[in-house]
Amino acid sequence: MESQIAVPTLPGVPFRVPPQLEGLRRLAYNLWWTWHPSTRALFSRLDGAAWARYRSPIPLLEGPVRWAEVLEDPDLLAEFQGVLRQFDSYMANGSDHWFRRKYAHALEGPIAYFCAEYGFHESLGIYSGGLGVLAGDHMKSASDMALPLVGVGLLYRKGYFRQTIDADGHQEHAYPDYDLNRLPLLRAADPNGDHLHVTVPLPGRDVHVAVWVAQVGRVPVLLLDTDVAENADADRPITNILYVRGREMRLHQELILGVGGVRAIRALGLAPAVWHLNEGHSAFLLAERAREMVADGETLANALASVKRTSVFTIHTPVSAGNERFDASLVRRIAGPLLDGDERPDTGGVPVDRILELGQAVDGDTTVFDMTAFSLRQSAGANAVSQLHAVTANATWGGVLDRPILGITNGVHGPTWVGRAMAELYRRYLEADLEDLDPQTERRRFWERMSRIPDGDLWRAHQRQKLELAIFARGRLRNQFARHGESPSVLDEVETALDPDILTIGFARRFATYKRAALLFSDMDRLSRLLWDKDRPIQVVFAGKAHPADRPGQRVIQEIFTRSRSAELRGRVFILEDYDMRIARFLVHGVDVWLNNPRRPLEASGTSGMKAAQNGVVNASVLDGWWDEGWTGDNGWAIGGREQDPDEGAQDWADAQDLYRIVEQEILPRYYKRDGSGVPRGWTELMRNAIASAIWRFSTTRMLHEYTEQLYLPAAGLSVAPERGPKAREPIVNEAG
Repeated sequence: MESQIAVPTLPGVPFRVPPQLEGLRRLAYNLWWTWHPSTRALFSRLDGAAWARYRSPIPLLEGPVRWAEVLEDPDLLAEFQGVLRQFDSYMANGSDHWFRRKYAHALEGPIAYFCAEYGFHESLGIYSGGLGVLAGDHMKSASDMALPLVGVGLLYRKGYFRQTIDADGHQEHAYPDYDLNRLPLLRAADPNGDHLHVTVPLPGRDVHVAVWVAQVGRVPVLLLDTDVAENADADRPITNILYVRGREMRLHQELILGVGGVRAIRALGLAPAVWHLNEGHSAFLLAERAREMVADGETLANALASVKRTSVFTIHTPVSAGNERFDASLVRRIAGPLLDGDERPDTGGVPVDRILELGQAVDGDTTVFDMTAFSLRQSAGANAVSQLHAVTANATWGGVLDRPILGITNGVHGPTWVGRAMAELYRRYLEADLEDLDPQTERRRFWERMSRIPDGDLWRAHQRQKLELAIFARGRLRNQFARHGESPSVLDEVETALDPDILTIGFARRFATYKRAALLFSDMDRLSRLLWDKDRPIQVVFAGKAHPADRPGQRVIQEIFTRSRSAELRGRVFILEDYDMRIARFLVHGVDVWLNNPRRPLEASGTSGMKAAQNGVVNASVLDGWWDEGWTGDNGWAIGGREQDPDEGAQDWADAQDLYRIVEQEILPRYYKRDGSGVPRGWTELMRNAIASAIWRFSTTRMLHEYTEQLYLPAAGLSVAPERGPKAREPIVNEAG
């Protein structure tokens, strides 16, 4: 089959572009630009102020752009032609990619990948955190590797909330209202060339669903939208807000995602070989596919078995709040008529009681419908997102399974997350191509040749990215404190915040309480002495959001903010508000140490540490999630051990003491020991080891190898000899571990 899944689209809102530059439309409406700095640089050259404001090409190209000046600039025109040739070649040559020739050519249809959120870029705010960013990275690597895949999600016109922190440290929530015509999205077209709509029958009415397309390189992602004129006012907001709090509205969202997603794929004439559920939010796609078969005359038992054979499922969290459950009575009332066929008697049905039975919780509670349990029972293969998470998941869900949950450790998309200075270093000394990792080709195993990079150049590249973080953070902090009414003298202090010469620790993630963001503050006197040491000072930067319904998580944010403004810590501890992909990039590029200290084993994976490591940022983390297999003893530090005290307070104190010990006795001496040229050679050795251990083993390229070998091809009825390259599932444990 073709390497690129073609989804017909309709032109976006017209904007004027000179005929010589018509190719800018192709570049603007394909999110390929989000991981290609040369394309972003081209847009910035067209109008730097507009690019800095919007960080998206569509509003920039709407103008006003001084096109006459652009057409008189031969250097800019040559740059445009070069970028366009690179893009067109990328889009045209997928069938020749080595991964496609080895694996995906045998697939008789695409992989249909369903997820409730996608993080492609900060300008398209339809993600909340790690799950969405992972899904975005999955799409980008599938495109790079020419894996035939189509994504399905929801188009949240108000996105996820924008966070501000007030002068008392309270998190405040605001929801933007996105103008879809100014985003890199196009409407999908039906066979007649009109806007594609599908319908989802719900009690007493049809809900109309518009289908948009986010084109991610070679991969189309279908985004479903109920905010259309054909719907009643009460139904239009169904898809407006990501992770809406109301349980009935959330159930409506997940019916639209699962049922509407299947119908959108059918309306486009696509016939997926495999259906991948990334988390349980899309589980109703399993019921809808079974309903289709029953309507075509298949028996219920055969329909359910057929759906199961071609479905795979990824579970992402051992935390109960992350596994979606609904009251069985609510599912029966809202979804029952659709499933039973009451809304469309001529289309057959799947008894809702049978679906509720398949979704019975692991503890046997018949009053709830557990989306994770349903997905596991109705999938041929399932995976956890790290090796340790697989152990936890099998212990939790073993009662509902007829086979073990696999461990396929998450990865990250290097071209998106490696900073410019570091990427240039890899290209210059290692001939690295982050888009085309291949452990079977000796020339491409560049991560094994890290010793070629001189210590001085490695350190200077890191310091460049650290300076960029400081400049960015100062601007954000100045705006934040000005909104709080701080004095000019306080705002002036911000200009020297995050000194690049000071050891900088970063902590950024969702502020769920099990992540223990405040662990570093367990002993304030000891922390204060460390931060303000005359010869070896430390500074710490935090970022992250707590869900609007998570009051304990919001109190953690308030605690950290209040401490950051205290006399003991002010000027050494900072918290950046409105954490998004842009802030994440600056942090994983520019801090020296990435801190992660969840309660083991509640961190399923933790991809931010992978991003940091690929930039030479050294991890100091609890042995949980990916770090349990990623720590080699010479690429960072392990906080605590693998044994857990059942007394959470005692465990917290023990981990805090070990964290302080690591900082005092290992991190600070190594970081501040410099040679005559000012380079900390012991530290650059750690950086080099961090990069080498993460570039392949914790990449989405490696991850997709394993998905393809262990889940996709088996679900499609195919088999392939497994790769023999280094795998994330082969943890390196030294004597210290």
